[in-house]
Amino acid sequence: MRTERRNCKGFTTKDWESTYCGRTPRSKACYERAVSVFPGGDTRTVTYFPPYPLFMKEGTGCGITDVDGNAYLDLVNNYTSLIHGHARQEVVDAILDQAPKGLGFASPLELQVELARLLCLRIPSLKQVRFCNSGTEATLAAIRAAKAFTGRNKILKMEGGYHGSHDAAEISVAPSLDEAGLPEAPTPRVECAGLFRGILTDVLVAPFNHIDAVRRMITTYGDDLAAIIVEPILGAGGTIPAEPDFLKFLRIATADCGALLIFDEIISFRISFGGAQESYCVQPDLTTLGKIIGGGLPVGAFGGRADVMALFDPRRGQLSHSGTFNGNALTMAAGIATLQLLTRKEIARLNKLGNQLRDQLRKSFSDIGLPGQVTGSGSLAAWHFTDSVVMDYRGAAAANRSLHHPIHLSLLNKGMFTMPRGAICLSTAMGTEDVDLFAESFQESLKEVANLVETVSRV
Repeated sequence: MRTERRNCKGFTTKDWESTYCGRTPRSKACYERAVSVFPGGDTRTVTYFPPYPLFMKEGTGCGITDVDGNAYLDLVNNYTSLIHGHARQEVVDAILDQAPKGLGFASPLELQVELARLLCLRIPSLKQVRFCNSGTEATLAAIRAAKAFTGRNKILKMEGGYHGSHDAAEISVAPSLDEAGLPEAPTPRVECAGLFRGILTDVLVAPFNHIDAVRRMITTYGDDLAAIIVEPILGAGGTIPAEPDFLKFLRIATADCGALLIFDEIISFRISFGGAQESYCVQPDLTTLGKIIGGGLPVGAFGGRADVMALFDPRRGQLSHSGTFNGNALTMAAGIATLQLLTRKEIARLNKLGNQLRDQLRKSFSDIGLPGQVTGSGSLAAWHFTDSVVMDYRGAAAANRSLHHPIHLSLLNKGMFTMPRGAICLSTAMGTEDVDLFAESFQESLKEVANLVETVSRV
C-alpha cells in the first residue's frame, strides 16, 4: 500500500476507486447523464456514494446485475424492503394477475381489507390500520394521531432514530458529536435546512437504551408529551437492538404519564412473525410499518389501538387522511403474496442465517486484529470500527467511520453489494452458501483495510 494515501483528513482510496471505475464505465456514463436532470445526479440521497453510484439493470433472487454486466450478491435489498429478494415468482404473479384488472380505483378494495387483516392477525397490538405510501407518511400520521388523541404538543424521539423526512422526524438523526450536547442529555439538532423554525421546541431527544435519561425527560415534559416514538432496532443509527428493559420501561412510563408509545417497525417487522414487539413482548399503542409489507412496491401503514385509530373514522371527521395511491391495488396484491410466503419457519431460518453471519463477521475482526463490533438482530447486521460496545447512536458515531468507504468499495469490487454506512440485510432468497461467500469476502476486504491502517500508522 502506498503511504501517500494519507492526508490531513484521514485516508484516501485511490486504488479501490480505480478498480471500481475500471469495472463500471457505463454506470459512470449514466451518472454523468443523470447530473443534467437530477441535482447532483441523484433522486434518492441514500443511494449516492462517491465517486458515483452503480446503476442497476436487473435482479433475481439474491443477485443483481449492473448496467456493465457485473453481478453482485445483494445484501441491501432496497434498504431492507425486499424480504424475498428480487422478482420472487409468487409476488410477480400476484402483480401480473392484478395489473390487467386495474391499477387503482377511487374506492375501497377487497385487497386492502385482506392485507389489513393479515397484518392485524400477525400483530396483536394492531386493532385497526390504515395504508399510505411510505414510512415517512406512516410516522407523520402516527405522530399526528398521538397529538390529536392526547391534546398534547411534544414528542420524544431517540438520538440517531430515523423516522422519515417530515419535519418532526428530521431531528438528531445523525448529529455531529461536537454539536449534540451531553450524551445523557442530547441537544436536539435539525438534520437539514428548511424545517419549521419552532420544531426544536416540540421534538425532544433522548439517548437510545438509556432509561434514566428518558425518565428525566418525562419528569420534565410529561404533562405535554404526546408520544415517544422509537425503533426497536435503531436502523440508520447503527442497527442497534433495544435492550429489553428499555422498551419495557418505555411501555410503563408512557402509560403512567398519559403519552402514547409508537413503535417504528418499518425495518424491524422482519425479525419476527409479529414484528420486534412480539420478540420483546411489548405492545405499543401505535405501530408504523412499511418496507416488506408492500412486496417491493411503495407502501406505508400505521395502526394500533381502536380508540386512537377512531380519529380517522370518516363518519366522525376528526382527522382526515387521504392519498391518491393509499392502498393501491398492485401494492396490496404484492403485499398479500409477500406475507403469505413469510412464515414463522422461514423467518426462523433467515434469523439463524443472520446469527451465523454476525458470528462470522465478529470472528473476522478478531482474527485480523482490527477493533470492531457487530450489531444487529435477526436478518439485520452492521459493523463498527471500535473496541467499545455499541449501545446507542453515540457509540456508533464515535467509531472510525472513515473506514466505511474503503471497505464498501472493496466489497463492491468483489461483487458484494452493501450499504455504504456498513450495514446489510438478508433475504429469504439466500442460503448458507451466500452467507459464507459474503463472510469470506468481508474478511478479505477487512485484511485490505487492515493493511491500509498499518501503512498509515508507519507514516
